[in-house]
Amino acid sequence: MILDEIEHPIVQAPMGGGPSTPELAAAVGEAGGLGFLAAGYRSIDAVRADLAALRALSRQPFGINLFAPPDAPGDPNEIARYAQRLGADAERRGVAVGEPRHDDDGWEDKLVLCAAERVPLVSFTFGCPDASVLRRLREAGCATWVTVTTPDEAVAATRAGADGLVVQGVEAGGHRGSFDPRRPGEIGLLALLRLVRAQTALPLVATGGIADRASVEAVLAAGASAAQLGTAFMLTPEAGTAEAHRRALRGDARTVLTRAFTGRPARGIENRFIREHEEAAPLAYPEVHHLTAPLRAAARAAGDPDGLHLWAGQAYPVTRELPAAQLVRDLVGQAP
Repeated sequence: MILDEIEHPIVQAPMGGGPSTPELAAAVGEAGGLGFLAAGYRSIDAVRADLAALRALSRQPFGINLFAPPDAPGDPNEIARYAQRLGADAERRGVAVGEPRHDDDGWEDKLVLCAAERVPLVSFTFGCPDASVLRRLREAGCATWVTVTTPDEAVAATRAGADGLVVQGVEAGGHRGSFDPRRPGEIGLLALLRLVRAQTALPLVATGGIADRASVEAVLAAGASAAQLGTAFMLTPEAGTAEAHRRALRGDARTVLTRAFTGRPARGIENRFIREHEEAAPLAYPEVHHLTAPLRAAARAAGDPDGLHLWAGQAYPVTRELPAAQLVRDLVGQAP
């Protein structure tokens, strides 16, 4: 099991959209944790380049995260109405609303790359691949983890042949990893760990609202083999977190679940965009993601936190600004 190959039970969560970098994954790996790359939203060439960069920086085990293909397309009428609603925002930022494509994020190409590169660990979110996909990766030397948010999802992933489960509590920042966005898991992490443990003997990696040594110890005591942290690494210098996002993470505004940015439930710091658009946003991923992408990019470039997704877990106010290696050591109580 890949967790046996690392010194500390600390996993750096894959964070799509910029925060995950080869430098961050390498720093975590070199400190004894498990670093991750995020393949979501990235072209196959960009993923290949990230793999090469990480391997040039570190020889430690690592993982890469893929988005499982989405369900059926969203309602075109609802998507069109939402696009029209976003028009004023787009005009104010000097961009056009994006094209609402329904795509699979280069699923097959990324599977082929992971197998060809013999990536040590491939994790999945937004669903569980078919057993044949997991078997194909295992035959190529890749371990597999599946993100689950309910006991039923855990059972399905176990039956499909996953090597481990990333158990995501509702406290987690970023997208809910739920198989069905219409029924996202709404269970707190500690309760979910116990419910999932009752259904499977697979290794469990806990994620959601973990920010310090005490919370790491809590999830290990509750049955997890390791703790996966995302928001806690977003203020490290190695992370590619946008400056506007970093400023928001230094505050204490509340977090909410929203579909306004991508058409899929995700937890982030509440801002103007969420307040103005949440009620009108359809459940339509990835179409809504593509609609809002130009607006978010413009807001990021302008340093405007009210116009981009500020993904953050519920415990984000206790996040500290430390180098990634020091954060790993602090999380396990290891002296500098």
